[in-house]
Amino acid sequence: MRTLWKPGLVAAAVAVVVAVVVTGAGGGGGQALAGTTKASGAASGLGPLSGSLPRKKLTLRSAINVDLSKETVRLPLYKGRADGKTVWYVLLDASDPGAAHNLGLNHAPKLANVGIGCPDCVQTVTLDSPAPAENPFGQAVVNFAGAPDFSPKRVAQPGPDGFPLTKAEPGSVAAKGYSPFIRIAGSQTVYSAPIVASGDGPFDVEHHTNTHDRALGFHIAPKSPPGQYLESWVELLFVKGFDAGQPIVYLSTDAGQPLTSALERSTYVPALDKAAYNGGDDFLGSARERLFGFVNGQTGADNKQAQGFAHLVKDGHAAEDASASNHGLIDALRHGGDLLNLFGDFPTLDDPRHSEAYSPLWDAQLGQWTEKAIKQGLDKRQIDENVVFNLAATRPDLITGPGGAPYGAAGVDINCAVIGFTSKAPAKNLAAPVPNSQFPPR
Repeated sequence: MRTLWKPGLVAAAVAVVVAVVVTGAGGGGGQALAGTTKASGAASGLGPLSGSLPRKKLTLRSAINVDLSKETVRLPLYKGRADGKTVWYVLLDASDPGAAHNLGLNHAPKLANVGIGCPDCVQTVTLDSPAPAENPFGQAVVNFAGAPDFSPKRVAQPGPDGFPLTKAEPGSVAAKGYSPFIRIAGSQTVYSAPIVASGDGPFDVEHHTNTHDRALGFHIAPKSPPGQYLESWVELLFVKGFDAGQPIVYLSTDAGQPLTSALERSTYVPALDKAAYNGGDDFLGSARERLFGFVNGQTGADNKQAQGFAHLVKDGHAAEDASASNHGLIDALRHGGDLLNLFGDFPTLDDPRHSEAYSPLWDAQLGQWTEKAIKQGLDKRQIDENVVFNLAATRPDLITGPGGAPYGAAGVDINCAVIGFTSKAPAKNLAAPVPNSQFPPR
């Protein structure tokens, strides 16, 4: 099924769309990818849909398990404090290569720039200094400047055509002082350390009144026996997408706008949209990397060309709470009902210029297929960055920004750490950039 946006609807929704986050995009629509299982329709090209992801396919090596059957990643869970209360957080990325390697995190050098012009984009935290008797073998508690409020009810109410939504409210909101990006007092290293729960339990993993909207399970370890360390963990709903023509999985934890946060099941952190800097991927001082999406891609649960906002709302159970017991939602996402976003640089790319340009802070480039593209059946699923850039540069009659605006950065930031790849490692783009495209000059 195709979603055709009428001009009046586009004009009415542009302000909302530009505030909306990530969508699936990519390049080379409909191309078959290696490693797929026996699946049809929207699941085509997403790699295996069941079992555990082999460890050799992880970029986030601290992940305990990636369960493709349940759409979850199990991560080590760490204890912290904020405003005198217990909070729980995960570690995903680090700006320093040694810290990233030691902790099994993604190395994201650009995170060192996240505070440029935006002091609220990174919070300074402190570490407790426990006595030997208090902590003979284990982590120190992190003291955060702020934390999310998980109590709001997430709302993603579909419109007549699915998207635009008629009502959107994030399920968690940053309190004063909170950013998922932290720097320990006395250190220059920046970490992505999103808080995913508050309190000492029990944890609500059905309606998420004290947990992140992607948190589906928790285990809090008992006191460790002498000489041992028992680990706590959390299971989080991951997201499917593409990079350089290959299927990937990642986490979406925070976003800079309310609509984005509602669609992404993430924490609304207003400061993130001020991070350095809009449209600045790969240029001096940038903390961002590009992410691509389409506001009016094709829909349909069995449509291998489906992708984007309308597809997620119509086919991915976007209005429902995510939980391990919501099998309909899990199964829909597992078979391709996700946004299917397209990423730019990725840690496994052959060229170090691109692998080391990875950042979890994604700068959304939102595309809109024109009526001509839709009528001619050219509005296909995209899976490669350069293909999208080339389309935008050479075929403005097929793809524009929302409402016909020039294609480019939409002013929307999302914190999305990559987890790994499900088929082959993204290594090289499917096409070379055409002259004068939006690909940065070299």
